[in-house]
Amino acid sequence: MFTGLISGMGETLALDAGVADARLSFRTLFRVDDWKKGESVAINGVCLSVESFGADCFSAYASKETLRLTNLSALRKGERVNLERALALCDRLGGHLVSAHADGTALVRSIRQAGESKVVSINFPEEFSSQVIPKGSVALDGISLTVNHCGPGFLEVNIIPETLGSTTAGSWKKGRRLNFETDLIGKYVAGMLAPVLNKERERGLDLNFLRENGF
Repeated sequence: MFTGLISGMGETLALDAGVADARLSFRTLFRVDDWKKGESVAINGVCLSVESFGADCFSAYASKETLRLTNLSALRKGERVNLERALALCDRLGGHLVSAHADGTALVRSIRQAGESKVVSINFPEEFSSQVIPKGSVALDGISLTVNHCGPGFLEVNIIPETLGSTTAGSWKKGRRLNFETDLIGKYVAGMLAPVLNKERERGLDLNFLRENGF
């Protein structure tokens, strides 16, 4: 489990692609004294297991499914990534609960300056729209961000100077593909409510009816 608060950035050393999977190697650009073999690390918001490590580097394996759903297969040597080590139970939960099991990728459609911040507009698969709400949370390339505005297949976030300087968000451009994960708690709520709502729809009761009647 992660929080979307990035531990630091890493530099891609290699991506050794097989027929359907890959091994990736990274140099950490921050100090890590206690890597453990098999520990989970989020790379651009994608949870992988550390296979081997050295003083300032580590390698991890990515399966076919991981490469299909994320932007990891597009990494190039020298490209920077966001890294986050797994949450310890005694840590502060400064972001939100992030599983680092990406739902897929989203597309940067525009970036504009707003004072020292940047406002980034994102297009994402419309099927996830019900899991994105105003002032809710979303993880983009592993970064926990607050949704300012949203609609079907669209959301907008404000990225503050600290985040721009300490993550890859400062280098995002229009057209970039980002790993995208909706709020974990929202997923569970939607899953629990789905059977009830499906039964009520059969009886003619739906979310529009509830809204129109003040619920």
